[in-house]
Amino acid sequence: MTHAQLVVLGGGPGGYAAAFFAADEGLDVAIVESEGRLGGTCLLRGCIPSKALLHVSRVISEVQELSADWGVEYPPPKIDIDKVRARKDKVIATLTGGLGQLAKRRNVRVIKAQGVLENSTSLLLEGDDPSIPAGGRITFDHLILATGSTPAMPPVFNLGSDRIMDSTGALRLQDVPPRLLVIGGGYIGLEMGTVYAHLGSQVSVVELTPGLLPGADRDLVRPLHKRLNELFGDRIYLETKVGSLGLSGDEVEVAFEGPAKYGVERYDRVLVSVGRRPASRGLGLETTQVQVNERGFVVCDRTQRTGDPRILAIGDVAGEPMLAHKAAHEARVAVEVVLGRPAEFDKAAIPAVVFTDPEIAWAGLTDDQAKREGRPVEVAMYPWAASGRAQALGRIEGLTKWLIDPETERVLGCGMVGPGAGEMIAEAVLAIEMGCEVRDITEAVHPHPTLSETLMNAGEVFFGTATEIYKPRR
Repeated sequence: MTHAQLVVLGGGPGGYAAAFFAADEGLDVAIVESEGRLGGTCLLRGCIPSKALLHVSRVISEVQELSADWGVEYPPPKIDIDKVRARKDKVIATLTGGLGQLAKRRNVRVIKAQGVLENSTSLLLEGDDPSIPAGGRITFDHLILATGSTPAMPPVFNLGSDRIMDSTGALRLQDVPPRLLVIGGGYIGLEMGTVYAHLGSQVSVVELTPGLLPGADRDLVRPLHKRLNELFGDRIYLETKVGSLGLSGDEVEVAFEGPAKYGVERYDRVLVSVGRRPASRGLGLETTQVQVNERGFVVCDRTQRTGDPRILAIGDVAGEPMLAHKAAHEARVAVEVVLGRPAEFDKAAIPAVVFTDPEIAWAGLTDDQAKREGRPVEVAMYPWAASGRAQALGRIEGLTKWLIDPETERVLGCGMVGPGAGEMIAEAVLAIEMGCEVRDITEAVHPHPTLSETLMNAGEVFFGTATEIYKPRR
């Protein structure tokens, strides 16, 4: 029977990071991945392909802005959807091919199979790929669960038609539907809605809650909502539910119930983006001591240990936030623990980015969290309308926001909305993790004219020393 010191179940950002690090540390490692290709949801049908398409979307938007604001005009774009799709697929193939080569160089076995636990030391390998060893099983000393998550699809919406898509279906980019309805105003729905709108679809968004991006800071969401409402032609319907979906020929018939929209309308395609659920079912966890909570997440501690001493869990299946970069850092912790070294996942700031236009990014403590926990904070906000760089770009809707401990003046959280927010949030993550005081940010020389200056400028707002806006000195 085939044996490995470490088996990693799942080949996504957390899974391959764990496998590669463990191999570099001298362990005999095997990855069991049902798709055969490494990369997981993020690379194959998530973060990477969506960002490739958002790049196209952003360029189209910038050309339109040149015409409207600068008098520089180009002919309307001619979109070859087959070429767009091919380019997106090439990006995926290049990256996953590179991961395959890295696995070979490290002597990490990649087994294309559906893995099901028989007990705490043995994994049944289902499938017929030649990579599956004789006997269809692999035993292990330790196993890391890195199975990720899958798009949530309420049964009432699952009509068995490709006209009703989840995020995976939307990223296939089969066509550009004349009318697209996005159910759910979270980051996936808004990102994909942005892509399809710039490619030519008339996009509508329906959201059950009172605002887009539930849980995100309202100060950050407000400029995004305004810009998206313009892009979508005032077709964002809040506090409204979809009562039912039905197929009518080549169209989807949608029944709305809410103050923003009521009645029946037809669309060419519908994107259901109402969240993701952890991929913890069908893994045979009941044959082990691993516990799963009511939401389907595998229960583990800060060392990524589960209730079974031989099994650890990382990434989406191990709890929120469901982010690829969180999974990669948890992977290192899990491997360190397998090696018998002291390690735990204890981060003060895990950044989140919504790659819409404008981008939204935040890290550390948020306004809502501070209110829930009763933590006193001071807020310092700098409007990008005062930024020379933002004015030059014609993108003055943004803002930068610090949450600061009023006693120690340490920075506890940061949020930004505007072009490039996702790139700039890294500075805030470092500051929060290092326990910086807001004065450290303010006194660090930032290059001018850049949007990164707004991090410094927001600190100046706290002290009342900002020169581009007026606020009384503290």
